[in-house]
Amino acid sequence: MKLAAGADIDGFRLEEPVHAGGMATLWRVTRAGEDTPLIMKIPRLSYGEDPAAIVAFEVERMILPHLTGRHVPRFVAAGDFDQPYVVLEYITGTPLRARLDDTPLAPAEMARIGAAIATALDDVHGQGVIHHDVKPSNVIVRPDGPCALIDFGFARHARLPDLIAQEFHGPVGTGAYVSPEQLRGDRDDRRSDLFALGVILYFLTTGERPFGDPTTVSEWRRRLWRDPVPPRRRNPDCPPWLQEVVLRCLEVDPIDRYATAADVARALADPEHIVLTERATRTRRDSIMRVARRRWRAQHALALQPQRTVPSTTPVIMAALDLASGMELLADAVRREVLRLVDAAPAATRVACVNVMKLSRIGQDEFEDAEGRNLHLRRLAELQRWARPLPLPADRLTYHVLESPDAGGTLLAFAEANSITHIVMGARAASTARRYLGSVSSKVVAEATCTVTVVRVPAPSP
Repeated sequence: MKLAAGADIDGFRLEEPVHAGGMATLWRVTRAGEDTPLIMKIPRLSYGEDPAAIVAFEVERMILPHLTGRHVPRFVAAGDFDQPYVVLEYITGTPLRARLDDTPLAPAEMARIGAAIATALDDVHGQGVIHHDVKPSNVIVRPDGPCALIDFGFARHARLPDLIAQEFHGPVGTGAYVSPEQLRGDRDDRRSDLFALGVILYFLTTGERPFGDPTTVSEWRRRLWRDPVPPRRRNPDCPPWLQEVVLRCLEVDPIDRYATAADVARALADPEHIVLTERATRTRRDSIMRVARRRWRAQHALALQPQRTVPSTTPVIMAALDLASGMELLADAVRREVLRLVDAAPAATRVACVNVMKLSRIGQDEFEDAEGRNLHLRRLAELQRWARPLPLPADRLTYHVLESPDAGGTLLAFAEANSITHIVMGARAASTARRYLGSVSSKVVAEATCTVTVVRVPAPSP
């Protein structure tokens, strides 16, 4: 994709670049007949870029059409993996990040901004979405006061597949704002967004983040046992009611936080009636002994924590596809079988389209083709084209390219982690290598804990 002012992408004219981030670039765009200011988000998908950009693009493309209201950008259009982009309403206002240099803010202004963010979160939560990346750069304060949330690439929708959990086995997010339960593998608690809101309020109150700027998971995990320095210790002008709200949002156990974002909004809208506890006047962190006990319990719990699987209440078919040249007939046979299963299954059936990009155990792997195109992205586009004849809406189709030297083991692990109920895959024709090394399909059939259907195509006549 050539990004230059004046270029046309599916009827949208690129006007000017707005921002170049680590995972995407933003352009102001226009379209004939559209009066609303628009912005196009184009993910960074070249080889060597953050692989989360691909998944985040798919998450936003899936979730944003389901969101409405003033607290989110209006969804306009999206491209596919052949032409990846998302077009949204361009929200006018001030990014909260622009206010960080003004910290600490006055308590009254803190309460107004905090209540506006909490109200936006309550609206999004009511639509079944947990943001999971609430931070100042993802909050826009509209000119008339309300806040809008942007960048839903790490979000979780209660009624849609959780692509982040399917693709990543560790916590995903911005280190300073990730909640303790996210570190434990739980992406289903909306109070995670209240923890991130607490981090924002702490920064606006003190000019510092409560847990610094951690860059590794081991540094993130310290918040499982180490409480932050009380805001009043860093800013004596912080009123007790504000410290009460901030520290309650930052509690390690979600049950000790506010139950809903609406509760936070109500508290900040009426500070005089906030019930104060010992949090409000605390000036010291917890004792070393208390922290040591909390650390032991947290580390013991993490060591015993089983690998999280993605729960599924509906049938999930995994179509394991071989995209190598010459396998077109086999891919067609797999699609026919998937079509048959979809026709016979309940209306809620989902299909995960999976390909394993096999890596070399020894030697150098190629990640770009002769024309410099990202092979991972190219295969995602091929999976998308393969799935177009399936009679399913876009939010019941997911696409996954897994990179591994062990195709069979990788497919089995994906099926187990994502509660796959039926695997459909093809079997290549007999060969010397298959005879001596075994086949991927035979390994999957032997070890899978769900139903497996293996399809074949007749060998060509001599």
